[in-house]
Formats: sequence, C-alpha cells, structure tokens
Amino acid sequence: MSSITQSQEAQSSFFADLLRVLRQNIRQYGMFIALFVIWVFFTIATKGLFMSSRNISNLLNQTGYIAVLAVGVMLIIVIRHIDLSIGYLLGFLGAVAAIALKVWGLPVWVVIPGVMLLGIALGSIPAFMVANLGIPAFVATLAGWLVYKGLLVVVLSGTGTIIIADEFFNAIGNGFIPDIVPPGSVVIADAPVHVLTLILGLAAIVWYIVSQINNRRKKQAYNFEVMPGVIFGLQLGFVLFLGLVATWILAGYNGLSWTVVIVLIVVAIYQFMTTQTVLGRHVYAVGGNPEAAQLSGINVKRITYIVFCSMSMLSALAGVMYASRLTSASPQAGTGFELDAIAAAFIGGVSAAGGVGSVVGSLIGALVYTSLTNGMNLMGTGSDAQNIVKGAVLAAAVIFDVATRNRAK
Repeated sequence: MSSITQSQEAQSSFFADLLRVLRQNIRQYGMFIALFVIWVFFTIATKGLFMSSRNISNLLNQTGYIAVLAVGVMLIIVIRHIDLSIGYLLGFLGAVAAIALKVWGLPVWVVIPGVMLLGIALGSIPAFMVANLGIPAFVATLAGWLVYKGLLVVVLSGTGTIIIADEFFNAIGNGFIPDIVPPGSVVIADAPVHVLTLILGLAAIVWYIVSQINNRRKKQAYNFEVMPGVIFGLQLGFVLFLGLVATWILAGYNGLSWTVVIVLIVVAIYQFMTTQTVLGRHVYAVGGNPEAAQLSGINVKRITYIVFCSMSMLSALAGVMYASRLTSASPQAGTGFELDAIAAAFIGGVSAAGGVGSVVGSLIGALVYTSLTNGMNLMGTGSDAQNIVKGAVLAAAVIFDVATRNRAK
C-alpha cells in the first residue's frame, strides 16, 4: 500500500508542478500550444496534406516577410507606438529595388543594402514627428501609409508591373540552400533527403538542448528557481520531437529555403539585441514606463528613432523578399500587410500596454497567422470565413493578454 501511496503522491506532485509551470509561463507556452493545435487540426482536416514537405516549405516561405515585419512591429508596440505605413512602405521599397535592378541596371549587392539604407532614412521621418513634434504615431504613420501608397503607384505608373529577371535576386524568395551531395544521392526510407538540412537541423537541436541544460545549471549554481527536473526533461523531449519532425519534413523536399535562412538570421540578431544588450533593456524600460525611463537617464527620443528606423529597415528587407518571391513589383504589393504584421505580433504575445513582447513570440505569431490562412485555403474555405476566423483569433490573443496582465496585478 505504501508504494501505491507514494506513486499517487508522485503523480499528484508532478501534475501540481506542471500546472504551476504552465501558469508562470502561460504567455510563453500559450502560443506554442496554439500553433501545435492548429497544425494538428489542419493535418487531420486535410488528411495529411497540410504537413506534406511541399506545403510546409511553401508555408514557411509565405511566412517569411510577415515574420520579418512582425519582429519590427513587436518593438514598435513594446515602446507604446504603432506603425501603419509599413505595408505600402514594403511595396514601395520593393518597387524601388525592382527599378534599380531592371531600369538602372545596378547589381544586387548594391541594390539590397541601398534599399535597406533608404528604409532607415524614411523611418527617421515618423520618428521625428513622434519624438520631436509629439505627433501621435497613429497619425504620423497613417500619413506615411497614404504617401507610400501614392508613391508606389507613381514609381510604377510608367511601366506597371515590373518583372524581375535577376536569378540571384529571385533566389532570395524562391531558392534553397545547396546540398553538400548531389541531389537525390542519399535516400532514407525510400525518400531522397537534403543532407545539409538534416545536418543543420540536428546541430540546431543539439545546440538548443545543451544551451538549456547549461542555463539550468547556471541558475542552480546561483540558487535561482528552476522548473522541476521531470518537467524540464519533458520540455526538452517535446522540443526534440518537434525539431526532428520539422527537420525531416524540410529535408524531404528541397531543404531550407533562403527565405527561412534570412528569417532565422533576423530573429537571431534581434533576439540577441533585445535580451543581451543595454539597448534591448532600454527599449523595454521605455515601453514599461517612458517617464521613469527618462528620469533614469534613458534617452527616450533616441530609442524612438532607433525602433522606427529599425522597423523601416525591416520593411525594406521584407519588400525585397516579397518582390523576390513574386519575381515582380506591382502597385498592389504590400496591401494589408501592416495589419497582418500587427496581428502576428499580438498573437505572438506582445502587450497592447507596452513593455512586453519577444522576438521568438513574433515569429510564432506569424506562423500561427499564416498557418490559419494556409490551412483554410487547403480546406477550400472562403476569404470571408477566413477573415472571421483570423479576427476571432486576434481578439482571443488580446483578451488573453488583458486577462494575464490583470491576474498578475
């Protein structure tokens, strides 16, 4: 009887610890759980078509430019502002890139950095209006939305849609990283695999697990609170499972696309900046309480300039990725993208009250948002029903944010 009692007590303790960990990290885990549920649902609803290698590869490429925008939008919302101009700014700068390539004959290695520098310069305009003139960001960026919408039509008025023929440029949105062996030379389970993608995926999984174990040991060395060992092991096992599945699926098609590589680089840079640098701490301090941040010596105007210029630079990069994916620039490019990016940021856990948000969360939010679109398209759902579902998901994310903040108080 004593062994049975001990077993029951262990199970009770395990579930109590699990619930405690979930409550403490509900903002972090909630979006991962939502993404997992959405993927399982669409996999069942489409009889496995959703999780096919080809579809997942297309889904990640579709997510690319939205994810890049969502990272920038997250920082904008963290400092308690908004940027409505990024959709048409994306389209305008994508058109500038197309014109520079086809009409001006400039090389790609000049065009892409040049467009991103132009984005930084344009980002300083709403930053000046907000930081120096005190104009609300909603109004300043709404003006930008109208200006860039008009400029997009103006720069393309003489030619209409511009077809981009540069193979290197188009590979950004449609190409895949080369393999280290001839295509199709390695077959596993009667299916050819992309060996380099397998190696990179396994290396990333090992790096994540080792880094998590080392972080846990460092916290224990300083007597910081850590999650129970069993739950920590379950978390690592869950990540290991998802990582292996994702790696296998991508390796079963053409491997990692250059779009995914660019997104991972952006996420890595901004994750490091927001979590490991003084600048990142200042950004969150400004978002938490601008007045207190100013009194503590933080230059709030400087942070505003950095965040808005960063947002416009990312819009330029997203414009290049979008134009590359479509191999063209058109007057319709970027329509509604600002709303998609804002929705992705909120779904990813950024707080409407400012001061709270993460780069990884924005990436997951973008994946959730585009997964809904992709899955409903495969199911043949109409655009009207899709908008209703995505609106409901966005409302649920904001309600969840308000509820968790109120409970924390």
